[in-house]
Amino acid sequence: MAFLEFKWSRHGATVVEWPLMLVSLLLSIIGLFVIFSATSHSGEAERSLVIKQATWCGLGLVLMSLCLFFDYHLLERWSLWLYIAIIVALIAVWALGKVTAGSRRWIEIGFLRFQPSEFAKLAVVIVLAKFLQHRRGIGDRQITDLIRPILFAALPIVLVLIQPDLGTAVVIFLIAISMTLFAGVGRRVLVWTGGIVVALIPIAILLGDRILLDYQKKRLLTFLNPSYDPLGSGYHIIQSQIAIGSGGIYGQGYLKGTQNQLMFLPVKHTDFIFSILAEEWGFLGCSVVLILFSALVLRGMAIAKRAKDDFGTLIAFGCTVAVFWHVVINVGMVMGLLPVVGVPLSFVSYGGSSLLASFLAISFLANVSMRRFPY
Repeated sequence: MAFLEFKWSRHGATVVEWPLMLVSLLLSIIGLFVIFSATSHSGEAERSLVIKQATWCGLGLVLMSLCLFFDYHLLERWSLWLYIAIIVALIAVWALGKVTAGSRRWIEIGFLRFQPSEFAKLAVVIVLAKFLQHRRGIGDRQITDLIRPILFAALPIVLVLIQPDLGTAVVIFLIAISMTLFAGVGRRVLVWTGGIVVALIPIAILLGDRILLDYQKKRLLTFLNPSYDPLGSGYHIIQSQIAIGSGGIYGQGYLKGTQNQLMFLPVKHTDFIFSILAEEWGFLGCSVVLILFSALVLRGMAIAKRAKDDFGTLIAFGCTVAVFWHVVINVGMVMGLLPVVGVPLSFVSYGGSSLLASFLAISFLANVSMRRFPY
């Protein structure tokens, strides 16, 4: 159909971002191995997670391949509708959502179970790219120019916060800030914004005591002092640091990590999967994974630089920083450098919605790269 702009780049497979796609696939395969290790000594239900993740990986590859046939400018045309659909889905979480571990984040429809907040990150990237593209590189942007982008980012952030999902809300906020700064703001706006942020700090501290849940407050206190509650809120990070430290240079060996196999480390197949990687594969294994992520981010930035228009540049930049912030927050979190906020490691952590969203981000990057030529 013409309105879907279903067409292949005239340069064909010669301009497909094979390195980008292969790196994302390799990270996913590494994730399958680590998930298997994390669940190998658990029950049958836990061991089935590897099969589920492999299924999501296959679906993600198919989805990524299909997206290459559509011109990325279709995202600009449908940006508002995609954004509205995600907002409706986030609201529907309250009506149809399933409560898991005290949070209502997932919607279940028959056998389908997905987390709308993961796709909200991409929706924010698309809608901000649409409304920031015409002002990119203009340094005299006024505060009034930023009202609409701020509102577009604030609504999903609020809806995600009340689930509650602090980690995803932080990622959406960082994506929005990164894209806005990349698009360009004036010095006066930066000064005023900095002044407003400083002035709001006391208010945030006072409101935080009422807005944050008890476990979120304990996580912040544990970040400042890990020994504050070693058997409670501090247990995760202490066990994670032990696992990372015990890995040494070469690691203890696949399926031989003591913290992993003796079940000392909670939620090890999702938020703390990097700890398992460090314990069993050591510094060298972690370095390989971080190098792969670095290659992905650098390639994404190169795609953003050579895109043929500002919309493509902003889409590529937004998708790249989405992966970047996931890696920074997750790795910093498990090492105790950042508070524990529940952010998965892209491509590696278990989770169908997170994996599909990551593959979609890569497909957008590849799409922009394929259509970088002006003809």
